[in-house]
Amino acid sequence: MDQLIPYFSAFIVGLLGGVHCIGMCGGIVGALTFGLPENKRQSFGSLLPFQLSYNLGRLISYVIAGAIMGGLGMLLAELMPIQIAQRSLLVLAGIFMVLLGLYLSGWWMVLNRVERAGGLLWRKIEPYGRKLMPVQTPWQALGIGMVWGWVPCGLVYTMLINAVSSGGAMEGAGLMFAFALGTLPNLLAMGLLAGAAARLARSNLARKIAGITVILFGIYTLWSAF
Repeated sequence: MDQLIPYFSAFIVGLLGGVHCIGMCGGIVGALTFGLPENKRQSFGSLLPFQLSYNLGRLISYVIAGAIMGGLGMLLAELMPIQIAQRSLLVLAGIFMVLLGLYLSGWWMVLNRVERAGGLLWRKIEPYGRKLMPVQTPWQALGIGMVWGWVPCGLVYTMLINAVSSGGAMEGAGLMFAFALGTLPNLLAMGLLAGAAARLARSNLARKIAGITVILFGIYTLWSAF
């Protein structure tokens, strides 16, 4: 049961992080939706395959990044005694979870600096997405979704730090898969419930509840380390 806790936590963080996703990715979702041909936007049935493809591509990128970071963590663990490595990586993950909670609640936006650092990689990847525009098929939407998955995001970067402490490439991929599933309801519903989503993103109460909950996850991770 204890082995499932990190995956459950990742799912919940993705779900609670919806208040951040709405603000961070709302413009992206809107642009991708309204960039589709008009006949593809006329009904839910014609729009759904594109929305699913966008998000499947994003999920694939998260899983790939999680596998890379999980493998990196395993390599780092081999460079020092296993107990010290596990404890150090859990402490790092817990600290970043607490920082994420402060970030989601709006109390301390230190993760903005991490996002800016990620912009260096994004500038190299983003042109590949432009080559797939305008979107005419779900396959193109899948490709753009894979590019979208690398948009600089403090929420995603925090979960990737957790993937480093997961124990290996498969575990890191699984952690990011669980996280991606948690973000899916918010991002899929965003195009259909744009008004409600925008109000949620502006709700200080929703942001603080999400932030406090994630901080508690971070504190639990730190406690687990010791």
